[in-house]
Amino acid sequence: MPDDATTGPLAGITILDLTHVLAGPFASSTLADLGARVIKVERPGTGDDTRAFPPFLDGDSAYFAGLNHGKWSIALDLKADADRAVFDRLLARADVVLENFRPGTMDRLGYGWAALSARHPRLIYGAVSGFGQTGPEAGKPAYDMVVQARGGVMSITGEEGGPPVRVGASIGDIAAGMYLAQGVLAALYQRQTTGKGAMIDIAMLDAQVAILEHAVAMTTATGHPPGPTGARHPTITPFSTFRAADGFFVIAAGNDAIFARLCGALGLDRLPQDPRFASNGARCENVHMLKRMIEAVTLAGPRAHWIAALEAAGVPTGRVQDMAEVLVDPQIRARAMVLPVTPQPGGPAFTAAGNPIKISTLAEIDHRAPAPRLDGDRATILDWLDRAERAG
Repeated sequence: MPDDATTGPLAGITILDLTHVLAGPFASSTLADLGARVIKVERPGTGDDTRAFPPFLDGDSAYFAGLNHGKWSIALDLKADADRAVFDRLLARADVVLENFRPGTMDRLGYGWAALSARHPRLIYGAVSGFGQTGPEAGKPAYDMVVQARGGVMSITGEEGGPPVRVGASIGDIAAGMYLAQGVLAALYQRQTTGKGAMIDIAMLDAQVAILEHAVAMTTATGHPPGPTGARHPTITPFSTFRAADGFFVIAAGNDAIFARLCGALGLDRLPQDPRFASNGARCENVHMLKRMIEAVTLAGPRAHWIAALEAAGVPTGRVQDMAEVLVDPQIRARAMVLPVTPQPGGPAFTAAGNPIKISTLAEIDHRAPAPRLDGDRATILDWLDRAERAG
C-alpha cells in the first residue's frame, strides 16, 4: 500500500499508472503521498525505462526507487487477450488512468479517452506528452531537453554571453507532472458534483511556457526577449550569488527596505541615498557596479559571518549548498524531506525525498514504502480485485 493510503485525503482513490520515466511517475508519486493507491502497469520484461537508469545499488536503480516508492506493480501486455482481461477488471475499479504515450497510442489499443469514458463515465483520464493531444506537432516525441529548448527556458539559463544551458533539474518533466497532479485533483473534485470523469491533457511544452512569468512579461512589454543573467534575477537587484572568502552565498534584497538593511549590515550606509542605487530600477541599471561594491566587502570574511550578520538584519540569505549538504541540512531534516526507503527483502536501502505537501490531517511519515519489483504485486492486485468484485 502507498505510505499514507489509509489516512490521506485521497484514501480510497485507485490510480492505474501506465506512465514511465519522470513526468507521469512524478504526478502519481505526488498522488500516492496524498493517500491514493497507485497500481503501476508496466511492460512485461523491461518495465519502466528508469529501472535501467543509474546510479545502481546492488543492481537496483536509485532513480526508480526515488520516484516509485509505495506503488504496486503489475506487468501487462495490452495487446495480449489475457492481460487485456486483467486490465479491463482493473479499469472497472479505477478512479484515474494516467498515460504518457504518444497521442493516438491508447486509441489504437482500444483504451483511449473516448472508448474508456463511454464504458466508465466516472473515470478520470490523464495524458501527459511532449506537445499535447492537439496542434500540428502533437505526434512528435519529446524529452525534457527538447521542451526546455522549445519552451524558452534554455534561452534564459546560463551566463550572459554564454551558450544556452539546460536547467540542472528536469523541470520539463517535473513541471508537467505537477500540472498533471493538479488536473487530477481538480477532476476528482468536479466529479463529486457532476458524477462524471474528465480528460486531462498536459503538454510538457505548455508547462514550460506557464512557468516563465518574468520572461513572458518582459518580452511582451518591451518587445525584446530576455537573455541569460546567470544566478541573478533579471528584474530585482541585488538578487544573486555573491562571493565570500570561502565560497558563494546568496542575497535576495527584494525591496528598498531590505536593501537599506543590507547596506547597514555591510557598512555601506550611503548607498540607499545614492541615485544609482536608490530604487530597484536604478539598481538593475547598475547591477554590475553594485555587485562589485558588495563583494569588496564580503570577500573580506567567511560566508558564515555574513550570513549571520544579514539574518540578524532581516535580509534573506543563505549559503549555496551541494546535495551532500542539502541532505544533512537541519531544516530540511526537521521537515522530514529526506527519508529512508524501506528495502525489499534482500534489496538495497535507498533514500528519497519526503512529501513537501504538509496537511494538518495527513500524518508525517519517517520512511518510504519500498519501490515495487517488476510485476511483484501481481498476486496482491489480483487478490484485491477478487475481493472487490465479490463485494460488488
